[in-house]
Amino acid sequence: MEDEAAVIYGLELQARSLAALTAETDIVCFLVGTQSLKFENQIHVLVYNEETNSLNKAVYLHGAGEVWHLGCSPTDKTLFSSCYNEISKTGKCEMQAAIWKLPDVPSAGNLSPPDDTSTSLPYLEKLTKLECRKYGTEVPRVIWEPMEGNRLVSLADNNLPIWDLATAGESATLTGCITVELKGNPKLTCAAWNPHNSCNLVAAAVDTGVKAFDLRSMQQAWQLEGAHGQLVRELDFNPNRQYFLATCGDDCQAKFWDVRSPRGRPPSTLDNHSHWVWSVRFNHFHDQLVRDVEQRFQE
Repeated sequence: MEDEAAVIYGLELQARSLAALTAETDIVCFLVGTQSLKFENQIHVLVYNEETNSLNKAVYLHGAGEVWHLGCSPTDKTLFSSCYNEISKTGKCEMQAAIWKLPDVPSAGNLSPPDDTSTSLPYLEKLTKLECRKYGTEVPRVIWEPMEGNRLVSLADNNLPIWDLATAGESATLTGCITVELKGNPKLTCAAWNPHNSCNLVAAAVDTGVKAFDLRSMQQAWQLEGAHGQLVRELDFNPNRQYFLATCGDDCQAKFWDVRSPRGRPPSTLDNHSHWVWSVRFNHFHDQLVRDVEQRFQE
């Protein structure tokens, strides 16, 4: 079997955020958010055609500032969240979060080929704004409950506001907020839902450690102190084994933990990176496959 050529998609604007459309199981689909201070930012919907080894696209205007993070509903193909910078009425740059709706359900049939030159782009519909700034000024991400998709957790400084999302995403109701107490009040960098046991556990990275919270009692369940030598950048739960967690950080390592014995050494450590590791993810079907991403510089 011959290796197929790589598929490359170019963006005119800088981009930092990418998310898989997990509710779509028939096609391979991704969302990409741009990050520009001069031009109106965009959301690119990309569908990979396996038969032709090509990409189709749809491009929409985000209309709310530069996109820093994207998250997709696990059940509704048209709903996604974005964390973005917005210029306030007082001229300050503020981080916000909102739920958006795609005009169409993505499919290879209703998207354009990459050479589409249309200059008239439609705006996305903003369904509801999450009032995260009541709990902090830094809103780096929003994470969706991975099973039903009707609950959200946002990060706001050292707080974890929890939201119930109405049908079709038209409103979000705050149901609680967890405050993570630490010396110096370091800000949360990332978080992840545990997909097991009715999704009642959320883990968050705080500086060099990880803390997990039970959403039923709103109390801490366990923690990994000093999980990494430097800042923890990302974490992810094993989709098939409920007690296993992957983390990565600025110490150039990715680690795999059994949280039943958090005081012990991690079962496995990947230390073959030469730069800090930004992201780590388990494959949802084969948990022996893990993807991690490191930062590299070229002169």
